[in-house]
Amino acid sequence: MPARSNPSYASDREERADEDLLRRLESQHRTLLERRHELIGEVRRLSSEQKSLYDRRQAPQAEVERLYDEHAKLGKRLAELRTLREKARHQVETKVIERRELLLKVGAADPPSPEQIRKEIAELELRHQTNAVPAEEEKALVERLRERTKALADAEAHAARTAAHAEARKAAETAIAEARSAVELIVAEMDRSSAERDRLMLEIRARLEAAGGMLAEMRAKGRTRAELVAQVDAVSKEIAALELEGREVFGRLKAHRDAYRERMKNFAPPRERAPSRGDPVASAADRRFEELMKRGKVNLGG
Repeated sequence: MPARSNPSYASDREERADEDLLRRLESQHRTLLERRHELIGEVRRLSSEQKSLYDRRQAPQAEVERLYDEHAKLGKRLAELRTLREKARHQVETKVIERRELLLKVGAADPPSPEQIRKEIAELELRHQTNAVPAEEEKALVERLRERTKALADAEAHAARTAAHAEARKAAETAIAEARSAVELIVAEMDRSSAERDRLMLEIRARLEAAGGMLAEMRAKGRTRAELVAQVDAVSKEIAALELEGREVFGRLKAHRDAYRERMKNFAPPRERAPSRGDPVASAADRRFEELMKRGKVNLGG
């Protein structure tokens, strides 16, 4: 019976190379997992900052809506005030015209006052009662008394009309002053409303600029987050490729292990054969690959 030959160790170098490769893969796998963990942490931080900016942006936005409502109400009030101002100015013009018409009714020259005529009548009556005069002169005196009495009635009527005219003119002046005062009050309110409306617009712009700044910051963080997510995807692909390569290496090591055991069975004499307790090198490879593969994929929500 030909002597048995020693088992071949030609594949030992390949096994050691695979073991070294498996260790390198494990190291790279660990490094990539740490890198992905850091990237995911950064993504989560940016997501949290975006959420915080979104929440902070709601307050200025709500304030802008409130300011817009006030601005619109002031605009409506200004339109009403313009209408009131035009009516008040028309009222001033009407009162001025009425005053001019009153002034035109005044005569060019006023007649003698009732007091002067009464004095003249008293003198005529005294002369008629105390002096004896010819009939013709007495007749003329009586006619003069009659004429001055009529003049007194006209003067008293004229004085009454003049007093009424003065009252009407005074009332017209008062009406003009009141109408002008009403215009001034309306204009003053318009100035205040216009100034308040301008202030609200400046505040609206400031609020919008603040909200716009936060929106721009949110978009910038969103772009950065998208870049980080792309990096996470790239690292995840590298991890998947390493795990695939690790499975291939582990498969080769397992095949080497099985072939080694088979050779050992053929090499050992029948009486020395015993149940195999496993190859320590292969077991170490099994443990390393199990350690490599037990880390599951990490998602962005984890």
